[in-house]
Amino acid sequence: MAGAEYPYELQPNLSPGSRLVETGENGWRLEIPAGDEKQYRLAQLDDYGSRPRADFPWKAPPLHMSLRARVSAQQIPGTWGFGLWNDPFSMAVLSGAERLRLPVLPNTAWFFFASPPNYLSLRDDLPAQGFLAATFRSPRWPAPLLALGAPALPLLLFPPAARLARRIGRRIVRQNSAALQVDPTRWHEYSLQWLADRVRFAVDGREVLEAEHSPQGPLGFVLWIDNQYAAFTPQGRLRFGTVPSPQPAWLEVTGLKLERG
Repeated sequence: MAGAEYPYELQPNLSPGSRLVETGENGWRLEIPAGDEKQYRLAQLDDYGSRPRADFPWKAPPLHMSLRARVSAQQIPGTWGFGLWNDPFSMAVLSGAERLRLPVLPNTAWFFFASPPNYLSLRDDLPAQGFLAATFRSPRWPAPLLALGAPALPLLLFPPAARLARRIGRRIVRQNSAALQVDPTRWHEYSLQWLADRVRFAVDGREVLEAEHSPQGPLGFVLWIDNQYAAFTPQGRLRFGTVPSPQPAWLEVTGLKLERG
């Protein structure tokens, strides 16, 4: 990858054995190898890896993102997707290529696929896995303030306390999501329009979600595929980790555009 250039200051973040192949102008294939659950596998492009969170490049709306994408299989163990977020948990630091940041509450607007056992919703009436268009909007509480609650984290191992935390969390973290009824192995055009009061998602020119909870900036652009999972279920079970990849997997995109206004 030495000497390669990316628009919008995109840089790769690859775990051992993963690959990034340029396929044309503003086009890439991100590949992760097969393997067991003992190793985290990631192939990612982003525009924030070396920046502190306050310096993420997309400070405020409006912003329009569009690209064409396809993946190697309908059910890829782990997660993959593309869009905007504030990297709230700095999970990509596990690959060794990104800086460590203190956790914050999530602000996101993205197309996101999550296989079982992922469960990524605080609301019981919204889809929590599968292929989704989704947003999270949270207060921009300082990371040191959130760190004061760290001593209480062991309580989340007890289902009654975890269920209470989910109920409190959904009052603080607002979210929208919609399940996408498309075959992701075929080429589709995906777009999102980040506005101050909403986010509009479209697939092949057809609107699939108008989310009323618009994330707060600054945000970064991310494009990734990995083998991790995170689950916070209505039953009060909190789990996270990595899953086996029986087959190599890839995500291919082309025609990426990020346009202000």
